[in-house]
Amino acid sequence: MTQHALYVQLEAKPGKEQEVATFLSNARSMVNDEPDTTAWFAIRMGPNTFGIFDAFANERGREAHLQGKVATQLMSKASQLFTKAPEIRRVDVLADKLPH
Repeated sequence: MTQHALYVQLEAKPGKEQEVATFLSNARSMVNDEPDTTAWFAIRMGPNTFGIFDAFANERGREAHLQGKVATQLMSKASQLFTKAPEIRRVDVLADKLPH
């Protein structure tokens, strides 16, 4: 069962919306190399509002993801792309439905 997750809401700086969308779309290839990441979603909630939701079966997977390529690149580009630093929230999954 998926028990651990991360949620990050991102606000793109004016004029950086497409660059954020491209970064998030391209990040999928980095996450594919993470065996303990059960589910990963890059989402757009509005013209300049984006987010990332990812889930893990255990805390080890969540910690590995936080030390991984996506997190590293996200934080290194934060001042260029976002109105404020990404706030990474650790959340618990109460229930899930994932493909087998």
